[in-house]
Amino acid sequence: MLDAPTRRFLLHKTDPSVRYLTLKELCDRPESDPKVRAAQAEIGRQGWAREILRLQASSGQWPTYRDEPANLYLPKYTSTNFLLLVLSELGMTRNDPRVARAAKLLLDRWSDPTEQVWEGAGAETCITGNGVRMMVRLGFLDDPRIQRAIDWLVAAQKSDGGWHCWKSRTGTLAAWEAMAAFAAIPPESRSAPVRRAIERGAAFFLERKLLYEADGSTYPPWWRIHYPNHYYYDFLVGLDFLTALGYGSDRRLRAALQLLERKRGQDGRWRLDAVQPDLEASDPYHHPPPVYPVMLEYPGEPSRWATLVALRVLRRAGRI
Repeated sequence: MLDAPTRRFLLHKTDPSVRYLTLKELCDRPESDPKVRAAQAEIGRQGWAREILRLQASSGQWPTYRDEPANLYLPKYTSTNFLLLVLSELGMTRNDPRVARAAKLLLDRWSDPTEQVWEGAGAETCITGNGVRMMVRLGFLDDPRIQRAIDWLVAAQKSDGGWHCWKSRTGTLAAWEAMAAFAAIPPESRSAPVRRAIERGAAFFLERKLLYEADGSTYPPWWRIHYPNHYYYDFLVGLDFLTALGYGSDRRLRAALQLLERKRGQDGRWRLDAVQPDLEASDPYHHPPPVYPVMLEYPGEPSRWATLVALRVLRRAGRI
């Protein structure tokens, strides 16, 4: 499936996370394969994960405002919440003591009944969905606090099958985190309510072809490729979780898949279009400064991460 130049590009020693995921997801190497094990062992010792962990304090959290030393959410997007989410995507788990310390901070703080960050009156789909997704990937699926957060995501689904991060009777493509969280749960571990929520959620996203709101309107940032996304949506995010959930052959993905194919460069690689937050001027997700974007690769240049995700999407969809 991989031509020689693309294979060399993805397996380059630059970052072991991309190498590890490429060997597993595109080359069909099992976890027991020596090359897979070697790449996995290097995550956190080299590359992007190492650079993120290098900034971590001994307590487990990342630096924050001087007047809010215990804040795990601000500043955006260099705080504990967002960087731990990236580490979970890069293949790190609770087996690394540094990751385990950071995860414990979030689990203890945000599962506290007085905080109500992941469930209850103070919860939001974007934060809870990201929390479930990262904690499942880190190895905390069986933790009762994560199970309660999963139940909250199911209960928060709107009547139209979507979700919204704020009060609304209808869903929006921008609230994608619940579906991505469900995709991170192994199929055999998905409860009946989760499976029903996935079916309804898939219908919601597929009806909108991953590109449009219900009224047919468009939002330009959704048509661009980014990484890290944090809690922002784009069409590649939608393609990734829907194909992971088994909807790769649905004809309603055709427009988004064709857009993805058009974005492939003549060198066979994909580029990041922008760094998040990539917002329209009137976007309600606008956050007052200071905001510190996290950039692992430069927009406009060949991206190992975007190429990896694009190829696994096209593979699941049977287009390569």
